[in-house]
Amino acid sequence: MDSALIIEKSLVILVVFAITMVMAMYSTLAERKVAAWLQDRIGPNRAGKGGLLQPLADGLKLFAKEEFEPNTPNLFLFYVGPAIAMSTALMTSAVIPWGDKLHLFGRDIILQATDIDVALLYVFGVISLGVYGIMIGGWASNNKFSLIGAVRAASQMVSYEVAMGLSIIALLMMTGTLSLKEIAMQQSGMNWNVFYQPLSFFIFLICAFAETNRTPFDLAECETELIGGYHTEYSSMKMGFYLFAEYANMFISSTILAVLFFGAYNYPGMEWVVENWGVNIGNVIGIGVLFAKICFFIFFYMWVRWTIPRFRYDQLMHLGWRILIPLSILNIIITGVVILRAEIAVFLGF
Repeated sequence: MDSALIIEKSLVILVVFAITMVMAMYSTLAERKVAAWLQDRIGPNRAGKGGLLQPLADGLKLFAKEEFEPNTPNLFLFYVGPAIAMSTALMTSAVIPWGDKLHLFGRDIILQATDIDVALLYVFGVISLGVYGIMIGGWASNNKFSLIGAVRAASQMVSYEVAMGLSIIALLMMTGTLSLKEIAMQQSGMNWNVFYQPLSFFIFLICAFAETNRTPFDLAECETELIGGYHTEYSSMKMGFYLFAEYANMFISSTILAVLFFGAYNYPGMEWVVENWGVNIGNVIGIGVLFAKICFFIFFYMWVRWTIPRFRYDQLMHLGWRILIPLSILNIIITGVVILRAEIAVFLGF
């Protein structure tokens, strides 16, 4: 393999890792600022100008906190749980197209760590592994509240992954590819998939809330019932990993929503900008457009958290199995009928 390509991909991976960590870190500040705005408060404002250094102060506090271990025979798994949760949260970013390309140093640098034909399957596979970090951590804590939270998280994720996967099938029938790069390229200008698959987007959005354990689906860690849920026994940076994994998952899920349904880095007039202003300027604007879409979804996550109450557990299961899954199957049938009708019309020359 070309050594320059190895260096290029390594730099892309490092930049994506750094961006994911920074977005996760400052999402904690944005969470509190949005909550303060909705509740007519100020929010964090003492660590740096406008509270900009608050995430760094929180990280330093977690590093400095006392490390304690519960009385458990599964101490190794107790340490492995948060490591799995954090690792799977970061691995999904490898196949996301953050932009088209940049022409630097005589090379076209593709703004994607790796482009595989089954990128969407890879994303779903890694997301499915994330539940093991929660389940292992809750079980190894030797605490009944942690175990209940872990069981809740596992059943919730398994339930909503079915509806999420079915909602994507209709989109795949329309696009004909599992490559996120191809899906992004098909949405040039304003040819966004959300206009063709609004029901698929709606179902995927609800399932994304459940997969990230965000309100109103935060049954796994609801403080009023389970103290802290699956991470009750964790302290210091082990608890920090679980908290960071939640915000990293929120950032990645927002990115996937933008890529699948809202055109990714595409924007109206992008071809004209690239042709007249150059590839680099056109694609840098595209990167900015993608992150604007991501920030909108992150804000939406936070807005929902501070305005909608938590579901009961029976309501959670009812919504997943008896509403979202039948809707997803109905959407597949409708999409198949529409595609078949279009193909018959083309065949008959209408």
